[in-house]
Amino acid sequence: MSGKGCGRRLLWGVVALMGLCVLATAVSALSNIGLPDHSEQVDHLSENQKALLAEFFQVRAVLGEQVWPGWGELDSPVVVYNEATAFLVHYPENNPPDGWLKVPQMTARGGPWQPVGGDDFEGQPYYRQTLPAAGETPQAFTVVIGEQWAASMTTKEWTAIGLRQTIRDDLPPPLAAIVPYRLVDKFLLRGSDGYISLLAHESFHAFQGTAVPERLAAAERALAAEAAYPWPDAGLQAAWQAELDLLAAALAAETVEETAELAAQFLTQRQQRRQEAGLTDVQIDFERQREWLEGLARYVELEIWRQAAQSDYQPVPALADDGDFDEYSGFTTRWSQEVDQIGRMANDEGEGRFYYTGMAQAVLLDRLRPGWKETIFDEGVFLEDLLATAVAAP
Repeated sequence: MSGKGCGRRLLWGVVALMGLCVLATAVSALSNIGLPDHSEQVDHLSENQKALLAEFFQVRAVLGEQVWPGWGELDSPVVVYNEATAFLVHYPENNPPDGWLKVPQMTARGGPWQPVGGDDFEGQPYYRQTLPAAGETPQAFTVVIGEQWAASMTTKEWTAIGLRQTIRDDLPPPLAAIVPYRLVDKFLLRGSDGYISLLAHESFHAFQGTAVPERLAAAERALAAEAAYPWPDAGLQAAWQAELDLLAAALAAETVEETAELAAQFLTQRQQRRQEAGLTDVQIDFERQREWLEGLARYVELEIWRQAAQSDYQPVPALADDGDFDEYSGFTTRWSQEVDQIGRMANDEGEGRFYYTGMAQAVLLDRLRPGWKETIFDEGVFLEDLLATAVAAP
């Protein structure tokens, strides 16, 4: 073929590719039309939000004890909030005390809880209050109301809106306009299944607070070490990469013997990394504490999903019309994504990696040391301690 013919084919190929890019950009921009930037209703819970909460309470009650002894029996309340209003659901007594206590400082926030007139949650009253003008929210964690530790989380609708707003704020306006936010919502938030599992995550923090409030407070205070942690150090990042790769390989191992061997290598690499990087006792404690706090909650978040997917569990009928709910059928994909992500966290700055390393060690302990949950709440006991005992066992 002549050079002129090759050039013409290349030109038309470039034109076609550009046309596809323009078309994809247009389709993406059009798909964003109609996406809300505020909650449809702010002064009471939507029927879908009630269904999601009802499903969370049911799946925790039915499968919670299989996930973590004692957690399923803890009938703790939940706070959900949007841009303007916080709602308190499933509080065990009428007339809950004012506001909430921010953990771990236990500082008072908010005002009186008022019954939502003309509405109810599963036949019982639920409560609301307008969020303070100063912008304080209960945050996605746990709060204390009276004597009750409660999970706290944004509503599903406000969670998606907040994610989209964060992306828009981080990108130049031309790019922000063409991001396919509906796909982003599906991938990052993982639909209603993912939202329910996030409620489980925050509910487990309430369980940690109920069971061992001093340990939860210490783990939360350890976050103060995050700012001085040597995240950008190239040598430390390389050592972390080796450690994370061993952890992911241990999760993928097909036999108990192989799992134990790779877990032992992971622990050796962890010790070597800390020594070579010259991490202080405070920085090491930061790693261990955040794995205990957030890694365990991430474990529960995934384990409740796995239990629901691999059993004959039946969700609440109210979610039958939720097109964003897959009845937990996507667990295998979610788990694969979690394991893949472990190997990508070495260069990530911030405590996010400890969600993964803590969760992964908990899964390994399920394989290597059944019954480990009986001691992980004991003072001074961390996941890596139990894992070291497990791999050393004959």
